[in-house]
Amino acid sequence: MQLYLKGDRCYTDKCAIERRHYPPGQHGQRRSKLSDYGAQLREKQKVKRIYGVLEKQFSSYFEKAERQKGVTGTNLLVFLERRLDNIVYRLGFANSRTQARQLVRHNFIKVNGARVNLPSFLVKTGDVVQVSEKGRSLPLIRDAMEAVARRGCPPWLEFNKEEAQGRVVMFPTREDITMPIQEHLIVELYSK
Repeated sequence: MQLYLKGDRCYTDKCAIERRHYPPGQHGQRRSKLSDYGAQLREKQKVKRIYGVLEKQFSSYFEKAERQKGVTGTNLLVFLERRLDNIVYRLGFANSRTQARQLVRHNFIKVNGARVNLPSFLVKTGDVVQVSEKGRSLPLIRDAMEAVARRGCPPWLEFNKEEAQGRVVMFPTREDITMPIQEHLIVELYSK
């Protein structure tokens, strides 16, 4: 399945999924039946790779989501969407979440006027995320901001291109998260 981890490359003919639809190796083309556990584990690994989160952090997000009111799977996805590196990617300051993570780590991103270099920082409603003055001159960020028109900005974020900043209007709902994620499989896996 295409996870769009490589940024713009995933939209071209050079994408590995477009060239070959089966796993690599000698036995990649044979079919094997996936068990229920295998499907649940694969879904969890897919979500971890999409958001760039390691196992311990992912399980702590799940525990927080389970303690909150509401649907656990939706709460988990909202926590993952609220991460600063994901917000930077969604606003279009970076072409991929990995690139957004690097911009955050190198102090190019400010939240409410203060520099934040933690990619896992959870953004709240009303927070203003902007690129620092030093970062606005980077061609990487300028090119990514021009490519945001193709990808689009989600409705729960407000984007201002002139000032290179965005604001979190509200938390995302399940309908706003358009990626093909089956969060009920992750909940089933952790509830065993």
